[in-house]
Amino acid sequence: MQMDRREFGLACLGAAAAAGVARAAPKIESVVNGVVIGVQSYSFRDMPIDAALQAMKGIGLGVCEMWQGHIEPRGVPRAELRQWRLSVSLDQFRALGKKFRDAGVKLYAYNYSFKDDFTDPEIERGFLMAKALGAKVITASSNVSTAARIDPFARKHKIRVGMHNHSNIKPNEFATPENFAEAMKGRSKYIAINLDIGHFTAAGFDAVKYLEEHSADILTLHLKDRKKNQGDNVPFGTGDTPIKDVLALLRRKKLKIPANIEYEYKGADTTAEVRRCFEYCKAALG
Repeated sequence: MQMDRREFGLACLGAAAAAGVARAAPKIESVVNGVVIGVQSYSFRDMPIDAALQAMKGIGLGVCEMWQGHIEPRGVPRAELRQWRLSVSLDQFRALGKKFRDAGVKLYAYNYSFKDDFTDPEIERGFLMAKALGAKVITASSNVSTAARIDPFARKHKIRVGMHNHSNIKPNEFATPENFAEAMKGRSKYIAINLDIGHFTAAGFDAVKYLEEHSADILTLHLKDRKKNQGDNVPFGTGDTPIKDVLALLRRKKLKIPANIEYEYKGADTTAEVRRCFEYCKAALG
């Protein structure tokens, strides 16, 4: 049967719409009983970002905190890295953000670790990179004193910055509740917290209590299991970190803070171990 011009046009529009639907990947929902479970892409540090994205999809993790090492050149001199940050086209970040959106994985945060030796343009560049990726927040393994310089740029770009803690208590680095308080004192709401519950436990602090008291200022959590007293990273459920209690608190309080798996213990296969971590979280929330 021969179609008239109108019928042909409608058929073409229908085909185009169908093709668009086929290209759009469904959003991956990794929300378990109201708790958002995501992943720090550092977990996949042994693979390029495209392979890491495929691993996330295969595991079923729909929220990602992008580690800067998956984008920046590694192993280059400090001056060369600074020049790269200031000159790289933001189109590279926009393309990566689109790749994640097309795959159904939400890029919630960009990990860009501001340090005291950063220039002001280098600080601001991190916010432009995060915007180009489509990330809502920045996480940073920063220096406590750097918060004063970060705050004006965070207010300008309206992006909150979560300061990331480690376990070793050193001058001008984040490890203790007092370090977080010092960084936020006198600052705007844009200076906040990225609480690593494994490191917090290893340093001798109570992650559940801290989360309950400071949830308004915590932008993301890093989930890992560590032993107390600066102990090792170990498989989920075998250390002293109260992962189950933290997840239960998120569920009970209906907190929408992404709990991002950060795989750091020694395992034979990265994808299998991250999947194992995710399964542990799902069982804990089941």
